[in-house]
Amino acid sequence: MPQTPQTITRDEVRHLADLARIDLDDAELDHLAPQLSVILESVAAIAQIAADAIPPTSHALPLTNVFREDVVVPSLSAEAALSGAPEVEEQRFAVPKILGEE
Repeated sequence: MPQTPQTITRDEVRHLADLARIDLDDAELDHLAPQLSVILESVAAIAQIAADAIPPTSHALPLTNVFREDVVVPSLSAEAALSGAPEVEEQRFAVPKILGEE
């Protein structure tokens, strides 16, 4: 069912601006009212085109996962990983403080 084009008046723009706590002068109201009407007409045109038979999509093509499956494999122990570190503290790499002393 075709919708009639929506128009928004200066008073409606002023009301919306008041709700958003935006101070608009008369020139801005005169400038914004036709622009908002065009936006409403565009949304109405899109609503007419959108059909229930067309499923909503986020991408034009289906997405597939390109990552490999996670497989548990043997890895380094904490001791082996830290064996080449210049300094170790509580099974962690020790690094110099850069933000000053505590």
